[in-house]
Amino acid sequence: MKVTEITATEFQAMMRVAAHRLTKNAEFVNSLNVFPVPDGDTGTNMSLTFQSGAKAVNENNAQAVGELSKSLAKGLLMGARGNSGVISSQIFRGFSKSMEEKISLTAQDLADAFTSGVQTAYKAVMKPVEGTILTVAREGAKAGAKVAAQTDDIGAVVEAVVEGSKKALLKTPELLPVLKEVGVVDSGGQGLVFIYEGFLEGLTGQAPAKDLYTPDEAEMDEMVNANHHQTAQMGTEEIENGYCTEIMVALGDGTTVDREFDYDEFRNHLNGIGDSLLVVADDEVVKVHVHTEHPGTVMAYGQHFGSLMKIKVDNMRLQHDTIVENDQQAAPVQAEPVDTGIIAISAGAGVAELFRSLGATYILSGGQTMNPSTQDILDAIQAANAKKVILLPNNKNIFLAAEQAAEVAEIPVEIVQSRTIAQGMTALLSFDPSAELQANQVAMTEALDTVISGQVTQAIRDTTLDGLEIKKDDYMGIIDGKIKVSTADRQTAAIEMVQTMLDEDSEIVTIIVGEDGDMTEAEAISDAIMAQDDELEVEIHEGDQPVYPYLISVE
Repeated sequence: MKVTEITATEFQAMMRVAAHRLTKNAEFVNSLNVFPVPDGDTGTNMSLTFQSGAKAVNENNAQAVGELSKSLAKGLLMGARGNSGVISSQIFRGFSKSMEEKISLTAQDLADAFTSGVQTAYKAVMKPVEGTILTVAREGAKAGAKVAAQTDDIGAVVEAVVEGSKKALLKTPELLPVLKEVGVVDSGGQGLVFIYEGFLEGLTGQAPAKDLYTPDEAEMDEMVNANHHQTAQMGTEEIENGYCTEIMVALGDGTTVDREFDYDEFRNHLNGIGDSLLVVADDEVVKVHVHTEHPGTVMAYGQHFGSLMKIKVDNMRLQHDTIVENDQQAAPVQAEPVDTGIIAISAGAGVAELFRSLGATYILSGGQTMNPSTQDILDAIQAANAKKVILLPNNKNIFLAAEQAAEVAEIPVEIVQSRTIAQGMTALLSFDPSAELQANQVAMTEALDTVISGQVTQAIRDTTLDGLEIKKDDYMGIIDGKIKVSTADRQTAAIEMVQTMLDEDSEIVTIIVGEDGDMTEAEAISDAIMAQDDELEVEIHEGDQPVYPYLISVE
């Protein structure tokens, strides 16, 4: 089927299916993490980021694509998590910007949008690296632009974008040596390919049979919530169809059955009875949500095809004020007022207490595998209740979201780019409450290099990285982001890692025990360290952090 125009309806479908496709494949994208550690989160971050954009689009009842594109960009900005999520949000920021004034889109409009997205993303990244999501986006946009110059068929343009991005994805290991060494393609690029495939299916229905989009019950509920959010934006007097009606029909069951179920015929009939129609069906059950003035008519029609398993009818005019009230999210509990707030991002109750003891005024829960979004960080800045804020990400994958939050925050925010928990704690020791915000940021940043950070965790697959052979289930010692030790015994891995970290200037070793760590084993690690150098001071703290049984720093 040739498509020559994208209206608001097609645009919403494209975003919804893309979000579904990426979510469905998030774990696969996670598995492409270069490091064989149980914290690969590119797929999760991109999925949550795009879900935020798709949700914003679904909740906007505008009929102009340009207005929906603004919602997409805002939703992605605020929902962006991790570097992969932020970069993808920048791609679609440019994508959306090019169509802001459009009522609908032509093939050329869409091709221009893909190109604009690439240009915006390259400008947003300080040092663009080829062999990443940027390369995949660029080559996809090139392929789309080439086809748009030859045809007005939008489906052909999107198909070209998909194929171009796929070809670029397969070449990423040739551009980025570490990908070739590990034997994977770029994870962010793979996530983008899934988004583009979702666009194609949402627009044309073109996908392998096993991949065709069928909303599950959770997604159906999310779409219902989006419809209700749109209703909440109206005044009560504007609601034309006042009864939110939901039925679930067991197809072919019961004594009232007198018709064969045909999805298109069924949906078209109900479309004439009300609005905000959603229909999800498989071989056994059909689930319906519709806003109508005649709920009894909907139920009676459903009984032609089977027995009613579930019936729900709500008077939306009576519920309207409640819907509006429930739609407003409560703000985080504010901290005590301070002049300079220090926000530390960390996971684990014990780690949070350590940060508080060192002077952090607000703890935002997050870290590896659960990167906070731009909106989460903005909420924390507000909840810090300060005139100005210093932000400690404690994870390099949070830097870009932190920067986006700092740009749109209403108060001055400086970021100290701490890559680890140990760096964040060391930076806090250099904070001077009498100094200016920028002077503190400089001093705290300079302190980052005075500590060496080590992490112990378990390998999730066999691989070879930087010449080190790693076996699945081995315990790895990671020093300042590089795997230096891999062995079958956890205690041995920790000891060998620390031995590599120590030098003649080392004075203090700090062991933070995670939720999978063991205090007795930590004591044994401490004894082994002291046996090597009895002049060292060793501290042990309970951190309760996930993923890493031991975080060990050397100062």
